[in-house]
Amino acid sequence: MAQATRVSRFVLWMCRRFTKTQIEQIVKELSDILANRNPEVKPRDDFKEKHPHWRQYHPDPTPPLTAPPVVRPRLNWKQLLADLKKKRAKR
Repeated sequence: MAQATRVSRFVLWMCRRFTKTQIEQIVKELSDILANRNPEVKPRDDFKEKHPHWRQYHPDPTPPLTAPPVVRPRLNWKQLLADLKKKRAKR
């Protein structure tokens, strides 16, 4: 609501300050800016005001997984111990 009153006050100020021809020229220039036909002038972006930390996001440098991870078989410590004893017995 406050934004609407600020704009209304600005329009009233313009009507008091400028002639009809000048206001038509201002409207034409503003239309050009909004249609991106004037690359030198950019309107203020309120997105940056509403989301000040938006640019602080950084994606991970490594890409996401493209294939499922390799699943290693679970090791049984009893079986490993038995295999180790067999290897030592052969020496």
